[in-house]
Amino acid sequence: MFWSIVTIVIGVYVGLCGVMFFMQRSLIYMPTPVTAMHELAIVLDVPGARLRISSRQRGGAKAVLFFGGNAEDVAYAIPELATAFPDRAIYALHYRGYSGSGGTPSEAALRADAKAVFAMVHDQHPDVLVIGRSLGTSLAIQLAAEEPVSRLVLITPFRSIREIATRVVPFLPVSILLRDPYKSWRYAPRVTCPTTIIAASHDEVVPAVDTRRLFEEFKPGVATFIMIDDADHNSVSNTDEFWKAVIAEPSRRDR
Repeated sequence: MFWSIVTIVIGVYVGLCGVMFFMQRSLIYMPTPVTAMHELAIVLDVPGARLRISSRQRGGAKAVLFFGGNAEDVAYAIPELATAFPDRAIYALHYRGYSGSGGTPSEAALRADAKAVFAMVHDQHPDVLVIGRSLGTSLAIQLAAEEPVSRLVLITPFRSIREIATRVVPFLPVSILLRDPYKSWRYAPRVTCPTTIIAASHDEVVPAVDTRRLFEEFKPGVATFIMIDDADHNSVSNTDEFWKAVIAEPSRRDR
């Protein structure tokens, strides 16, 4: 009886590990459907995919490049960003598999796509402000570490998806199973442009303490940390305080 129970427990555990390994990307990436909002999207061909980029065109040197969350249709962010930055062109990438973009999402693919889109935008606008939200913050941080980003805004960023997954399923060997760990902390120390980090006090997905820990990875004086009170992961952008933080040039200060 004892060994039968042990065998069942081991079988269930191995099964859970299998589900985690084979289903993990469906838990990380939640593609959005194609709608009329995407009819005028810019198309960019990259290896293995044709990407769609929603935009508000504007001539001049300045632009905003936006990377959204894992279930976000970034086309709906264009009007608010256009209002916040009337003097800048606005670009928002639809990840692979999202809103008519081709291909299948993965960390390696999204990071390569982000660099390709940045190159396209920077070629037309030398002053590029990069904004990332949730999943998109990891792409944004890498760009700021490796490309000439003029300013960086991170909305509810995390140190790594591996740490989030470990907290959610501490009984599974996440470090072995996870294929897309999104280790944002690796890139943070190399960022030198002015950076605004925005946390939500009641964030149930990325606890504010995790965002604070990422902030501490930046070199002193590079990043400014702003807490939005009485807000959660999805409602953080619903306040005037949030938009003031996004728009305002950060005052560099030591932690």
